[in-house]
Amino acid sequence: MLLKKAANIAAGSKEPNKTKVGQVTRKQVMDIVKTKAKDLNARNDEAAFRIIAGTARQMGLEIVD
Repeated sequence: MLLKKAANIAAGSKEPNKTKVGQVTRKQVMDIVKTKAKDLNARNDEAAFRIIAGTARQMGLEIVD
């Protein structure tokens, strides 16, 4: 939900490998990490970033700087 709101999309891609539906910035992902830090099973912010970034990729989102 937070990734969809950040990318301003209604739904993720049905084919995330082929069709990209939006983009999120690294800063937006880090804001989501800060929001969800206590719910994630990660030792630090970088590990949590990788978890959220993986979810974004599976939704068909690109992460840009």
